[in-house]
Amino acid sequence: MPELPEVETTRRGIEPYVKNQTLTGFEIRERRLRWPIPRDLEKALTGQKVISVTRRSKYLLLNCEKAYLIIHLGMSGSLRIIQDQTPASKHDHVDILLSNGYRLRYNDPRRFGSILYSTGDPCHHKLMSQLGPEPLEDGFTDEHLFTVSRNKKVAVKTFIMNAHNVVGVGNIYANESLFIAGIDPRKPAGKISRNRYQRLTEEIKTVLSTAIDNGGTTLKDFVGGDGKPGYFQQQLKVYGQGGKPCVKCSKSLKEIRINQRSTVYCNQCQR
Repeated sequence: MPELPEVETTRRGIEPYVKNQTLTGFEIRERRLRWPIPRDLEKALTGQKVISVTRRSKYLLLNCEKAYLIIHLGMSGSLRIIQDQTPASKHDHVDILLSNGYRLRYNDPRRFGSILYSTGDPCHHKLMSQLGPEPLEDGFTDEHLFTVSRNKKVAVKTFIMNAHNVVGVGNIYANESLFIAGIDPRKPAGKISRNRYQRLTEEIKTVLSTAIDNGGTTLKDFVGGDGKPGYFQQQLKVYGQGGKPCVKCSKSLKEIRINQRSTVYCNQCQR
């Protein structure tokens, strides 16, 4: 699944081609995504100029003059800039036509993504109104994590992956951040001290920023908006490394499942 760094990489990849362009039309070949593409989407957005391309959590927002196009990549979605008449493949469900002659093509083999729109502030949309702070913005602090975690018995890994607490810390980056911070992913969120949340907050910011700088994490389903895969996978210390030696102490990394998600940690280094 594309996580926050992959979505941010996509945003940066498509922005130069989309910003300040007019949406001249849509070619919708399949409306049955996670939620059906609204029948009036074309009418609502065709002819509108894209003022900016932003991101809220894993949602990409094309902010137009009178409406907002909301795109979520789901489990396997990707966006590509098409500059010619390349025929659509089986899973190329939507083309967004731009006034500069390019088209933004949405591909989604599993169809778990979504393309919706809003005429009001998209942050008030039902899909985004209850989201927590952005991990790379000032609102995400150790004080925030410490406060909302009190009396929580859920595992800290599950806690930081909950978008109500902080957005965009998916499975890969939760594994990595907890390892670098030295925190056992199984530990109850409410049992972690303020000082340890300070370290975890710093590492979440560092891990996500590094992943973005390196173009996201290469997974089999993800291709960035510029057609280039990410390279952060080369730097993963624990995710996908179960059974291999810990880079800190050389002991074998443990692999378990927490909340049905693969979790890799070092029993020696993480407490």
